[in-house]
Amino acid sequence: MTAAVLNPLVTRLSPPPIPAVQAWGRAYAGGHGPLIDLSQAVPGYPPHPDMLRWLGEAASSVAYANYGPIEGETVLRDAYGAHVSALYGAGISGRNVHITSGCNQAFICAAMVVAAAGETVLVTDPFYFNHETTLSMLGIRTGFVACGAEDGFVPTVQAVEEALVPGVRALALVTPNNPTGAVYSPDRLRAIFEVCRKHGIWLILDETYRDFLADGAGAPHGLFNESGWEDNLIQLYSFSKSFCIPGHRLGAVTAGETVVAEIAKIMDNLQICAPRAPQIAVAHALPALSDWRAANRLEIETRAQALRETMAGLGGWKLEAIGAYFAFVRHPFPNKTSVEVAEQLARQAGILAIPGEYFGAGHTQFLRFAFANADAATIRQLRGRMIDFSI
Repeated sequence: MTAAVLNPLVTRLSPPPIPAVQAWGRAYAGGHGPLIDLSQAVPGYPPHPDMLRWLGEAASSVAYANYGPIEGETVLRDAYGAHVSALYGAGISGRNVHITSGCNQAFICAAMVVAAAGETVLVTDPFYFNHETTLSMLGIRTGFVACGAEDGFVPTVQAVEEALVPGVRALALVTPNNPTGAVYSPDRLRAIFEVCRKHGIWLILDETYRDFLADGAGAPHGLFNESGWEDNLIQLYSFSKSFCIPGHRLGAVTAGETVVAEIAKIMDNLQICAPRAPQIAVAHALPALSDWRAANRLEIETRAQALRETMAGLGGWKLEAIGAYFAFVRHPFPNKTSVEVAEQLARQAGILAIPGEYFGAGHTQFLRFAFANADAATIRQLRGRMIDFSI
């Protein structure tokens, strides 16, 4: 009898990294106090009570127990279109919006709609690991745009140009960045967008963490005001972080109407429609909870500042980049890999962080801290645990 063969595009992938890191934490004996989890990017505070009420009302309604529109509930598409229009000072309608089950699914749809197996999508290096594994399991080649610490982990126009090879169909960027936290300026994004237009490729712009830009930062970019943006730009977003509902899996694609129609073909096979109750709840929340969301942005900035202060002069540890939810930290052990350091940091000091190697093999001297998970008082406890840490 011959055993059936599994898809090598899937079997060659490593297991999901977050559970692996969290397993290290289970070996921590508790000697420094409670475990500090800076691994997965989850909101470190609960949803607004009104959000919970709207979720409950929609979930218990017969009206939303059946299939909904593939592209998403009209009320949410229109509300989100209006929100994007106000934020970017652009004319975006609900017809430009496709609702997905989380932003990872939005990326799967974007990747599938622009590239076929054997073609290439560029990502930054370091990269968000779910983007790289998504492309790999689809049989889409991954190219890399180098982003160094000397440039604040922000891609340069030159690096993008150098990464362009025959067969490239898109460039995928995340800003504010996961894993580094780096924020790409409007001018840099416009310059990169012009490169994409010149070469006839798509810019897939994942802005999952845009609601946590510094207070007063203004519009993240002006690309929606560029003539013909629909021919080269696909923007991705997640409602999870802003509304503290990652378990309800809700994301959005903003693109030209042609792209939205093509993504509907993909979504009909992936999921038919995104969860309906969260869509109705978020449609209420987008206008109603703006002040609450603004207060949360300030809270996250307080946590970022606490990490900056904690890392200052901390025994060879160096904060190389920070923004929104993440910080990219250089560890002080040149002869140790980031996996070795992260595992021992969890076991000895009770601090969970993601090894830099999980975001690209060359980043062995870095760890990612998802600092938004912990309040400022907890973040300040890191100093006492890290200053005497050795491996």
